[in-house]
Amino acid sequence: MAEDSRLTKTMTGAQDDPALRDELSVFGLSDTEIDTYLALLSLGEAPTRAVAEEADVTQRAVYGIAERLERRGLVRVKEHASPTTISALPPKEAIANLSSRLEALTPSLEERFEQTTTEAPEIQIIKSRETVLKRLRNALSEAETEALVAIPDHVYPEIEAELRAAVDRGVLVFLLLGETVDPDDDTRDFTGVADVVRSWDASIPFLYTVDNEAAMIGDPHVLSMQHNDKEAVTISQPHLTSSVLGMYLSAYWPVSTIRHVTEPDSLPASYDWFREAVLQAFLHWEAGHDFWADIVTESGAELSGKVSDVRQAFVEPSTNDFTLETSLHLETDDGEVSVGGPGAFIEDYRAEAVTLRFE
Repeated sequence: MAEDSRLTKTMTGAQDDPALRDELSVFGLSDTEIDTYLALLSLGEAPTRAVAEEADVTQRAVYGIAERLERRGLVRVKEHASPTTISALPPKEAIANLSSRLEALTPSLEERFEQTTTEAPEIQIIKSRETVLKRLRNALSEAETEALVAIPDHVYPEIEAELRAAVDRGVLVFLLLGETVDPDDDTRDFTGVADVVRSWDASIPFLYTVDNEAAMIGDPHVLSMQHNDKEAVTISQPHLTSSVLGMYLSAYWPVSTIRHVTEPDSLPASYDWFREAVLQAFLHWEAGHDFWADIVTESGAELSGKVSDVRQAFVEPSTNDFTLETSLHLETDDGEVSVGGPGAFIEDYRAEAVTLRFE
């Protein structure tokens, strides 16, 4: 392919070439993985210490990065050598490996494309504050797995009961409050209202998304008490809802202030919603617990292993390498594997169900 040829040629360029780094990131490589891979292209075969110095990462990190690069078909790790050495595969061979993985997705993607209909997405414009508030309350009351809500702080008392009821039903709830007078005020108790609450003193667009199936987004002042001409738009197409959710989690969520984080669940605990499993795994990880995960994947394969890493940006500190990365890493009998949720394409597996447990 022309893209492959162009990238193969540029892979012999300088390590700081921004165009080269951008093209490698398209294949899902993080900044540290790109640094390490480019270092290996310059060094040829080298021990881990030399790679660490060239890439400006820790030697310990090099081992994990090398394993991930090897799984992508970019490098070869000689673990039986003393010391362990790593070498980059020839660029043409590496690009061929990446291309084959992308081409393997073609049948599934084409099948999904052919199943789409010509029906227009169900989108409605709403101008009434009462209707917007009623839709929000109904959405929270009908939520089964997850709800993300972003509202002006003054609206919070009007939906607090629905938020509590959703949490009581086991719904994963993320709440973002805008226009807060004091975003650092820690005297308010949000226990039982949401799993994670964040706030910001700025005005933010009003939003809710529920179960990745329905969403509403609008001007922040659509919920103002006084009459105005502001609007909100409802969306009932899953792919559009996911896009709206992703925009908020990447643009508004990280810059707000943490106000409340739920306590870790007692283990063992099982989860059908992957983001909830990742959040709970991170809470146990931060608490210093050693714990294991049993995962049923989309393909039906079953994975079990000690949780070795959790990538997320729901709570601080963020541990993801790139925007919206949400994954679990397990130490299995076959080595470390990465697991993402539905639609994941960088991780090794996609999870259907997750059970977290102590050994």
